[in-house]
Amino acid sequence: MKSASMPSGSWAGRLAALFVGLALAFPVHAQGNLEIDTPAISALRKTMQQRHAQLAPLYASGAVGIAADGTVSLRDAAAVPLAQRAQANAAVAAENADRAALYREIARANGHPEWEAEVRRTFAQRWLERAQPGWWVQQGAAWSRK
Repeated sequence: MKSASMPSGSWAGRLAALFVGLALAFPVHAQGNLEIDTPAISALRKTMQQRHAQLAPLYASGAVGIAADGTVSLRDAAAVPLAQRAQANAAVAAENADRAALYREIARANGHPEWEAEVRRTFAQRWLERAQPGWWVQQGAAWSRK
């Protein structure tokens, strides 16, 4: 992924920086490469970047938060108008499916499918650290506004 072509203030730019930052922070396995790219990983990253346009207003409103396990969660359904709730649920479900697939694919691409849980933990930590101010994040079981 080439972050140089993306505006640094955009979510896509921050997502690109996250992937690069995670590549440097793979905790236990120095040989692990979180920036590894395969057609499957590239497709997942692209889909996730595109979906962010749907999720950004949900993060901003507090309806959706970043969970401690590396997923996103519809934490306040009442913050989403009833007519848009099914679409919000679908976006959250699709994002979580893509995140799980991304963690699995990165571990597999490194030749160590058994690293999936570690990849997930590393991404979860970074998603929480890089959440924008005002977004809801889960630390342990408690939700708080960053």
